[in-house]
Amino acid sequence: MDVDNPATGEAFTVTLKEVNLQGQDGGIVTRPCAVGFSGNYPARWTDWPDFLSLDMRVIDPAWIGMKLRKLLNYAEPLGHFMAFVPGLPHGERRQQTWPSTVAYLARLIIHRYAMLGVLDEEGFPLRDMGVLDAPKSQGTPTTMAGKICPECGNPTVIHKDGCDFCTACGYVGQCG
Repeated sequence: MDVDNPATGEAFTVTLKEVNLQGQDGGIVTRPCAVGFSGNYPARWTDWPDFLSLDMRVIDPAWIGMKLRKLLNYAEPLGHFMAFVPGLPHGERRQQTWPSTVAYLARLIIHRYAMLGVLDEEGFPLRDMGVLDAPKSQGTPTTMAGKICPECGNPTVIHKDGCDFCTACGYVGQCG
């Protein structure tokens, strides 16, 4: 992918190295495993492809999706520019203002994952692997109503094990 941001003077090529893996169903799955830059890009980005490449190697694609989604809103002073939106229906071309080159790169990489059927266009995995699942809610509240806490100001201080205890911040008060 070629990236050209005239506002910052960045003009470089992004290369995604891909690997074929055997999927859980026995079929072949293609996934990006490394990213590289060549051309005129900021010196502070020198290590960024290495770190992103390590994230790409985590077995659950939800991990790289989470990392890339965080970068979609990354803004840089005077770094915004217009570029074509990837992933539009065939024949449709539209430009959008991106907050930074980093945000645009994240969108391009998410789009490649979507083309390979690993992530959707929003950066979420198409198939749940269960490796990075958030804990399910038990239906019980984590805080309990009580007196006003002197630490955090929430009305969540209860009497627990003989002491005043804030269920919001963990403050322990008078015991006895």
